[in-house]
Amino acid sequence: MPDVPAAPPAPVHSALPASAPFGACEPPYYAVVFTSVRTDDHDGYEETNELMDELVKEVPGYLGTDHARTPGGLSLTVGYFRDLAAIEAWRSDSRHRAAQKHGREHWYERYTVHVAKVERSYAFEAEGDATT
Repeated sequence: MPDVPAAPPAPVHSALPASAPFGACEPPYYAVVFTSVRTDDHDGYEETNELMDELVKEVPGYLGTDHARTPGGLSLTVGYFRDLAAIEAWRSDSRHRAAQKHGREHWYERYTVHVAKVERSYAFEAEGDATT
């Protein structure tokens, strides 16, 4: 695991099941799309990823995250933020920067980051059990 300073206790957040997408928010807000392909080095990755998931929740203006991974190894993480100041606060967090550096050196074969302004947002959820 990289030399990431210990995090203060994280605030308690209610969590949706991992299969539930981040809900719609009132626009405008921003989406930071991180798409990556990892190396075979997984040492410390899960622990650091969990720590980053907790740390980002402390950033004022952080709204939520979606994660997905294909069987072929492409990983997609979308972080949602109220404004550009919130994105900058997360980008400049020293623990996040240390994890990024370690990731470039060990965990990622390649990645891209896209920052997009969300102009429209809506959601759908079927009522009841859709399998019956």
